[in-house]
Amino acid sequence: MIAVENLKVEFGVKPLFANASFVVNDRDRIALVGKNGAGKSTLLKILCGKQHPTAGVVAIPNDTTIGYLPQVMKLTDETTVRDEARKAFADTTKQKIRLEKMEREMSERTDYESESYLSLVETFTREHERFLIMGGENYEAELERTLTGLGFMHDDLDRPTKEFSGGWRMRIELAKILLQQPDVLLLDEPTNHLDIESIQWLEQFLVQRAKAVVLVSHDRAFINQVTHRTLEISCGQIIDYKVKYDEYVKLRAERREQQLRAYENQQKEMADMREFINRFRYQATKAVQVQQKIKQLEKIIPIEIDEVDRATMHLKFPPCLRSGDYPVICDEVGKAYGDHTVFSRVNLIIKRGEKVAFVGKNGEGKSTLVRCIMNEIPFDGKLKVGHNVQIGYFAQNQAQLLDENLTVFQTIDNVAKGDVRLRINDILGAFMFGGEASEKKVKVLSGGERSRLAMIKLLLEPVNLLILDEPTNHLDMASKDVLKEAILAFDGTAIIVSHDREFLDGLVTKVYEFGNGHVKEHLGGIYDWLSSSLQSTQQEGKLGALAGQKTSIIAEAAHSQPSASASYLERKEQQKRMKKAEKAVKECEAKIAQLEQRIKEMDDLLCQPDHAADMELITEYTSTRKVLDEENDRWILLSERLEELQH
Repeated sequence: MIAVENLKVEFGVKPLFANASFVVNDRDRIALVGKNGAGKSTLLKILCGKQHPTAGVVAIPNDTTIGYLPQVMKLTDETTVRDEARKAFADTTKQKIRLEKMEREMSERTDYESESYLSLVETFTREHERFLIMGGENYEAELERTLTGLGFMHDDLDRPTKEFSGGWRMRIELAKILLQQPDVLLLDEPTNHLDIESIQWLEQFLVQRAKAVVLVSHDRAFINQVTHRTLEISCGQIIDYKVKYDEYVKLRAERREQQLRAYENQQKEMADMREFINRFRYQATKAVQVQQKIKQLEKIIPIEIDEVDRATMHLKFPPCLRSGDYPVICDEVGKAYGDHTVFSRVNLIIKRGEKVAFVGKNGEGKSTLVRCIMNEIPFDGKLKVGHNVQIGYFAQNQAQLLDENLTVFQTIDNVAKGDVRLRINDILGAFMFGGEASEKKVKVLSGGERSRLAMIKLLLEPVNLLILDEPTNHLDMASKDVLKEAILAFDGTAIIVSHDREFLDGLVTKVYEFGNGHVKEHLGGIYDWLSSSLQSTQQEGKLGALAGQKTSIIAEAAHSQPSASASYLERKEQQKRMKKAEKAVKECEAKIAQLEQRIKEMDDLLCQPDHAADMELITEYTSTRKVLDEENDRWILLSERLEELQH
């Protein structure tokens, strides 16, 4: 679908990458990885035609459509959410207008036998079929499914877009791109503004319904779920790994070891040559050999090795006073803005040393409760912060409190104490402020860079209660690993608001779920909560459906029970009902047998290597299992009804 050959991009003297060649095929799921500044976003812009390379070719067939989601884009505020999303169907809408025009013309004309009329009918039939294939009849339903999947409530769809934050408007843009169903999706950090439920919905959509996908993301769990191929930009090259991200990490470590060995051997060889040249430079008898060594040395192309993996670096919070046994106690805490209740009757106790997560959809009150704990806003009920508690708070606006006239290095040097001061450059490097970046003034930093700097500053301050609101949004995977290890080794208490499952996994032991104005406590890690949440949703849906079916069947059966003085006609009617019930049971049993046979066939196919990763087959298998479960439930209810009629 997209063929890239000998691509070269340079800004200044050294190119970002050169001689890059790869192909994006249909159904590819590609993760684009590399350190910050390696050129990932630049490559996406080149693939979609927004930027031109210095050299090389990007070949895209004329009929191939591309959908591109950048990290930052200009957003419009002139329509409702629904109308803005409808723009994705501009071609469908135009086609519908054309079809309606042709339909009117056919109804008004009477020259049914003419060549032009027959041509019109043929064109209408062809265009109408194409319209149906494009989903022209049900695009409104698809629009609502996509927007609700990305976290919008049904009532939100007719609200003006200007009432929503930038993060929510980015979701609308993502919905528009997904609704267009392009041949290739290019997504740059698509999960930055999504909550856990929306991320899971997007994962399922990309795996099951997207054609080809190339994405940049620092969410390890997300790219592991979605992708099966990894393109790495490193040392000015693009290396293609035909494996998922976790497997790529192992292969990359092996490759780096090989690079190091080759680099060390080359350095030894070059040192030997220099030693020979210096030793015999002025000896006439060795002049020829010296010149040969000089030429050989000039021809050697130095081996580059990947930047040292900073994830192995360790950071530890400085010692602090021991806090009381219960750093945070909420007793019937509530918060409302006018008629809108954010949450009410929140009761929670966080013990010293606990690491807890606040999760839930955006807008459900996670950050609001954090601000209540910080005593930044008024609230109802009682909220007690324990004895000797010293809070370290990281929020999005925290980055705005930095002194703009200081450099990056000075900002950290001012808070570093003891031996840590000797490692400031290493710490800055771990958070992507290596080299000259440490001498930048704070006032020239981007929003993401300021957030990272504020995070480093917090890591070096003596606190015993950490409150982190979306701490990983602007961190790459190596930086997240450094932060996670520091929190794990932290002796104090931590409250973490995050949608990053991989970051929270193994870090928190308790989850507080925010939703529908309430806060529920769940013991266990993030995946324990996700598992119980999924089971609860499935069980509620199943029980609701069963209850509805059973109520209607029992009600029907109750009306059909004959009385003691039933007439002949009533008894005949009862026999008819019994025969109908028996027939329904047999039909249900036949359908169950067909479904079981199909599942057996698919089981055999999935055991074959050629079909092991066939997503269409896997999807059919999953849906068939679901239908079989529903039919088994239906058979139980129909059998109960037949039993009641027989007695």
